[in-house]
Amino acid sequence: MPPGQAVRTRHRPLYYGPVPAFRPGRWDFRVMGATEDLGSYRWTWEEFADLPRTDTVSDFHCVMRFSVPDVVWSGVRAVDLVAAAPPDPEVTHVMAWGEYGYSANLRLDDFLAEDVVLATHRGGVPLAPENGHPLRLVVPHLYGWKSVKWLRAVEYMTADRRGFWEERGYHNRAEAWREQRFSHQEEPGQGPPL
Repeated sequence: MPPGQAVRTRHRPLYYGPVPAFRPGRWDFRVMGATEDLGSYRWTWEEFADLPRTDTVSDFHCVMRFSVPDVVWSGVRAVDLVAAAPPDPEVTHVMAWGEYGYSANLRLDDFLAEDVVLATHRGGVPLAPENGHPLRLVVPHLYGWKSVKWLRAVEYMTADRRGFWEERGYHNRAEAWREQRFSHQEEPGQGPPL
């Protein structure tokens, strides 16, 4: 376990705001921003379900000092999404966008880690609404607020920009193994000014 974490196999899901309703006929997922061809990409729920899928097992680390070991996630690997919607070579970061305008920024290298997945299932069953149904980002090596629930879009960026919790005092990078919890811990160059 990363430093400062305790193992917990059961916990109450944490989120900000209400749980959004999923309406499959109106739902879509987008990739936008600095794409290679300067266009945007869009998938309906049915089209997204046809993308290549994978299963992965990883630990989940919450900034609230608990970790859930060996979570089985199923979904689309971030590297496969990027292959389908290539970024411009100048892209350095992504912004993951959830419902209600929630956002979390990530370095492109973090987003492209082999075990990062856009998950539709946890433990072999569809995600529960309070856990991000129908789609959530899972970035195992970063604290959980970077694993955006109710994911609706990924924006390619050529410079870093803070997301929702990063603007409110959480660490810009959020590496669990380095205990990067809060912005006052940031070293110069670890994020844009607050």
